[in-house]
This record gives sequence, C-alpha cells and structure tokens, in this order.
Amino acid sequence: MKIAILALQGAFAEHEAALRKLGAETFLVRNKQDWAQEKDGLVIPGGESTAMTRIMRDEELWDPIRDEILGGLPVFGTCAGLIMLDKEHLSTMNITALRNAYGRQLGSFYTDDEFKGIGRVPMTFIRAPYIAEHGDGVEVLATVDGRVVAARQGAQLVTAFHPELNDDSRIHEYFLDIVSAKSI
Repeated sequence: MKIAILALQGAFAEHEAALRKLGAETFLVRNKQDWAQEKDGLVIPGGESTAMTRIMRDEELWDPIRDEILGGLPVFGTCAGLIMLDKEHLSTMNITALRNAYGRQLGSFYTDDEFKGIGRVPMTFIRAPYIAEHGDGVEVLATVDGRVVAARQGAQLVTAFHPELNDDSRIHEYFLDIVSAKSI
C-alpha cells in the first residue's frame, strides 16, 4: 500500500511517521512530478488552507488531485485538510467547514472523545475548524461539544483534530482500512 502525503506545509512528517509505523509505504508530494507516482491513497495534513490552495494552484496540483479524489482515490484530510475537501475548496465532500472555529492559537486544546467504530481517541485541536454543515452521503464519526469534528463520505475521511500528533494509531489504521477496501 502506497500513500501520497501532500507536503506543502503542516504536519506531513508526523503523518509519514504514523503511516510507516503501520507498515504503509509513503511518499511526499510537493509538485506535479511527485503526484504522477502510483498511489493507493492521499493524506492532506493540517497547515494553512489559504497557503495550501495557492501552492497547489501554483504547482498545478489542484485539478489532478481533485480529479483523482472524485475518481475514488481514498483521502484523509486533517484540520486544514478537512477544509481543503469542503464545498468551498476542492469540493469533493458534501461538507462546509468553519475555519478557526475554536479561535486563534490560544483556542487550541486537547480532549478525548468517542470516534464511531473505534472508541475514545485523543484529539488535539490547533486553530481547528469544525464541520458547520454536512449533506447527503456524509457520515458523522465524532462530535465534541455538539460540533462535528470527524466525518466520512465514501473513501474520504476528515478530522478537525490532529491524530498524527498522538501515539494512538487507530484513526490512521481506519484510513488504511478504507484504502485496503478500495483496492479489493
């Protein structure tokens, strides 16, 4: 199993370490040539969605990434990655994200809460969004204080928090299960 990790900014190295620990082969995507490699899935890490959008467009990654996701490529977006998949950005998921929903850096926090099918998981929120609206085909996987912080639509998984910053690997395992099921 080979997972591409968008490495324009953010916690891409932490995702890479988490996935390799689980036995997945990974490679970093910084330009169109990197993206051309064979892949079974994609991770879009946290970072700054406005900067990611600009860099993806500058590097001519926007359309190829969007097209492959719409074609069924499994994708896992965390924090800004969640924002990138919403209706206002790549528009591959039937969700609308509220950016910086918990405030600035001082509004960052840690909790643990229920994640559907997994149980209680650690959740690190850093200038995090949440899903303000979701439509048909979207399964809510986790809420914190009544706000949707994790969801799935087909082979797309998003979390408003950063599972790559904790030692608990179950959400990355969940994503790899999506990738495995898609390749059967």
